[in-house]
Amino acid sequence: MKAAFLFGKQDLRQKETPVPTIQEHEVLLRVKAASLCGTDVRMYQNGYKLATPEAPLIIGHEMSGIIEAVGGKVTQYREGMRVMIGPNMGCGTCELCTSGNTHLCPQYQALGIHIHGAFAEFVRIPEAAVYQGNIFELPPDLSWAEASLIEPLSCVYNGFERANMRPGDSVIIFGAGPIGLMHAKLAKMAGASLVMINDINEAKLKQCTDLDPDFIPIPSLEIKERIKERTHGRGTDVGITACPSSAAQQLALELAAVNGRVIFFGGLPAETAIVPLNTNLIHYRQLIVTGTTRASLHHIRRTLELLERRLIQVEDLILDRYEIGRIEEAMVRLANGQGLKHAIEFDA
Repeated sequence: MKAAFLFGKQDLRQKETPVPTIQEHEVLLRVKAASLCGTDVRMYQNGYKLATPEAPLIIGHEMSGIIEAVGGKVTQYREGMRVMIGPNMGCGTCELCTSGNTHLCPQYQALGIHIHGAFAEFVRIPEAAVYQGNIFELPPDLSWAEASLIEPLSCVYNGFERANMRPGDSVIIFGAGPIGLMHAKLAKMAGASLVMINDINEAKLKQCTDLDPDFIPIPSLEIKERIKERTHGRGTDVGITACPSSAAQQLALELAAVNGRVIFFGGLPAETAIVPLNTNLIHYRQLIVTGTTRASLHHIRRTLELLERRLIQVEDLILDRYEIGRIEEAMVRLANGQGLKHAIEFDA
């Protein structure tokens, strides 16, 4: 089969490799679509400790496809099922796993992060994923590419739940990339009266309004004045930092209204992770400040329901599609901020 292996920093190669063999409690997935993520870009740009010339790793964790084969002891899945895969697997026995938070397990393993993942024609789905419920059957009218976005959208849905979004809320989202736009789509779905998006890239801000004219672009140089004007001096009910920016985290607090909620969604590089914050803003405005990471199987199921019922759609975020031989081109374009979501498609 064709697969894209990460050998090291900026060394991503497509090569032929044997189709994985599966054991009696495993499943073999024929990948139909796999979308690229910011995590993939960081691994490509910076190198990754689990991807070396001696042991290269097939990366990618956002995927959809058809079950090609099932192990002899697998009864709940069958060949030919259209599915997407939740990539994160927990140990299954710790307190976090037994509470439904397998994605937060200290010993978690993830496809495309710890073991071979989605940028391949076939993926071996381990026993842990099979029996923890990481395989989700898809409705017949959901496209492969859209189904590959369930994983990132479920991570956004995790933040959406934490934000306790309410009808009439004023929302500011920092970051006009695909994750920021997913946050914006969920906010609009929930009835937010103002869905404002800030980004230092003016072209990306224009792209937001091209995507949905209800989204309100807020340039960085005028952000405080614009927010004050739009909210009649109250500030924002919800602030979401969908970018790796300490300045955005500081600004989200400054712009928050009394009883506002601030979600630190985008993680920061280790060297900038210590951020000075005005905690009096949290104290006197009674702010709720929290963060989220990854997605539970509950979040994936809820996200799939939203897409199946057409309460939200995300396929318009996929502006670029490639075959596997062009994956490095896709990775470089994404790293340079070009386009939104980039998808690898296999005989789609």
